[in-house]
Amino acid sequence: MDERSYRFEYDPGTIRQGRNCVGSLSGDLARLDCERAMVVCGQTVGSTAAVMDPIADGLGDRLAGVFDETTPDKRLETVFAGARRADELDADAIVAVGGGSSLDVAKGISAVASGDTDEQTIAEQFEAGGLVPVPDGELLPIVAIPTTLAGADLSILGGITASPANGLVEEPVGGGIMDPQLMPELLCYDHALLETTPREILQASAMNGFDKGIESLYAANGTPVTDAAAVRGLSLLWDALPTLSDERESWDSSDILEGIILVQYGISQPSGTTLSLIHAFGHGLTAHSDIQQGAAHAIVAPKALEYLFEHADGRRELLADAFDIDTDEHSHDELGDAIVSEVEGVRNALELPTQLRGVEDIQREDLEAIAETTMHDSLMGNCPPDLDASEEALVGVLESAW
Repeated sequence: MDERSYRFEYDPGTIRQGRNCVGSLSGDLARLDCERAMVVCGQTVGSTAAVMDPIADGLGDRLAGVFDETTPDKRLETVFAGARRADELDADAIVAVGGGSSLDVAKGISAVASGDTDEQTIAEQFEAGGLVPVPDGELLPIVAIPTTLAGADLSILGGITASPANGLVEEPVGGGIMDPQLMPELLCYDHALLETTPREILQASAMNGFDKGIESLYAANGTPVTDAAAVRGLSLLWDALPTLSDERESWDSSDILEGIILVQYGISQPSGTTLSLIHAFGHGLTAHSDIQQGAAHAIVAPKALEYLFEHADGRRELLADAFDIDTDEHSHDELGDAIVSEVEGVRNALELPTQLRGVEDIQREDLEAIAETTMHDSLMGNCPPDLDASEEALVGVLESAW
């Protein structure tokens, strides 16, 4: 039997899950010695009373103000604007509310507002290396209140972009920010807030979160800890996500939230992330079109897994356990086919797109460029060692998804 060695370093914040758990925000911030919290969100969330009123009530007199300018682009200039607003408010904590975009921008705001480097220097460093610099010393603590299922919460990293249109950079930059201090100090998974999010947004984000568990199992740098969390999380999501196609009253919110917490548990560590092939394809597709990340995953995940299982084991027995597939009744190859079928089943139950040809701003002649971007994505380094990927092979995956 092959011996397995690993190092697991992970320090998550306090996790709360439950209906109306945001009602405890003031006490939680008191335990963090924070008096003035700035809420970071997008305009839609910021104007939704069913979300903002419970958060305002929970924060009480610790609510210093709201910055509601985040967008799916996660622009560097938004980070700068948020940091200036935090300074104006004399904020000593950031409360990020919404989807992955707001959570990622909040991490950038925390870093920029905590340092004394000027914006132009930060922009130059970001353009040169693709990373927002994180200052030494303590950062503004972050409280994460996700209202989608993308699984961007229990993480020390976030995505940030920059465009020449704002004058900060000369070329488009798709990068991010990463530091152990960016792990939220507190995470609130509130059923009531989740249920305010439009179903179609939850369905798309759920595919992104679901794939985090899948990738955590076959990533080259997975660990027994992430294996255990991912198998249990996938099992819950596999069973509960299809309820999002039903009326809101029948959503299995508890299992969905527990599953999302578990599939992302431990995947973001100081040494790197366990995200891999599917997320690399997602980055390639979103870099060349306006497709939403969850929709990109919905289209490409089954085809990426077919390619993976054709050339690598892909920890298929663990995936089979998660999806309640009887390993005694399937050959090794049949297990791969059965897993792909279950992933397609979840995708279809979520009523997500199935073909790239339906994406308005992707043409067939774009596939080679998408494959090139995918191949050079850093997450490809987490693919199983027996998967010898090439741009030509990745074009084939995209062609099969066309």
